[in-house]
Amino acid sequence: MKLVALFVLAVSAAMAGEPLQLTWPTPNPAWAEGKSPAAFLQHAGSGDPESGGFGGVRSGGRQFHEGIDIKCVARDRRGEPRDDVFAAMDGVVRHINARAGDSNYGRYIVLEHPEQTPAVYTLYAHLARIAPGLRVGEQVRHGQVIATMGHSSDRPIPRDRAHLHFEIGVMVTQNFSAWYARKGFGSPNEQGVWNGMNLMGIDPLMVFNGWRSGRIKTMLEAFTQMTPAVRVRIATAMTPDYIIRYPALLTRPRPMGPVAGWEVAFNWTGVPIAWTPLTPAETVGLLPNNPIIVAADADIERRQRSKTLVVARRNGWVAGHDLAAVLQQLFGVR
Repeated sequence: MKLVALFVLAVSAAMAGEPLQLTWPTPNPAWAEGKSPAAFLQHAGSGDPESGGFGGVRSGGRQFHEGIDIKCVARDRRGEPRDDVFAAMDGVVRHINARAGDSNYGRYIVLEHPEQTPAVYTLYAHLARIAPGLRVGEQVRHGQVIATMGHSSDRPIPRDRAHLHFEIGVMVTQNFSAWYARKGFGSPNEQGVWNGMNLMGIDPLMVFNGWRSGRIKTMLEAFTQMTPAVRVRIATAMTPDYIIRYPALLTRPRPMGPVAGWEVAFNWTGVPIAWTPLTPAETVGLLPNNPIIVAADADIERRQRSKTLVVARRNGWVAGHDLAAVLQQLFGVR
């Protein structure tokens, strides 16, 4: 029994991933000094620093913001930002968009962090310049300079509001291009799987503040501390590539044979945070490839002004447009 217990502990430790080592991604010292977010968040034009935070922080709470906007602390004589941008964690450069007009992120970099569990990405947007010589596939260390802050975008950002848009999150699917083509958006997908529509952020300040306080020692702890807002069940034999890439989010081991379905828990922004493989007995009564809402937070309607995960119907909840899009990407449902 002791050998079994030691084995379980070893597996659990391996799944937890490497301990977090974080670097604040700009020279702005306010977060490290313990100051309020108002000291380091760049407002989005309203004058309210909260509009540079994560979540439903714009347009009276109706517009969702995927990351945080960190304001600059140094400018040249022309008023252009001079702040370096640092890799927040050890990782690998996965995507560089060097043409400002190709995305509302402007020039941006995506790093993936394979040593973390789950292997989250970080994204650095609205850059003025990419660090010379930085290439896709290159290994970077936390604290390494990867770019210079700017205000680039496919739409004008005033120079006086130059900032770093910073995200921590997960990729929904490696089959994004097929989903994008089916939706017929009318414009080419210039960024492949690293398109912002395929990237789902979690609150960076929750991660940084939790790490500083000692509540979050690994990335997995950040996910396990999130509260499920919606639970969905679907009868399907497929295993989405999401859970293949992020196996630490499994709540129990996959069966030896094919799965009969999944129960997926989503946080309030629609990020899949926990996956339970279902047995045939647990999918009795479910129509194949037809996701159903089995539980929703009692407070979900008040919380989802900027994200519509569920809509109330006479016979229960149905998926709202934001959750429906994620389910389409994960499972290929129409």
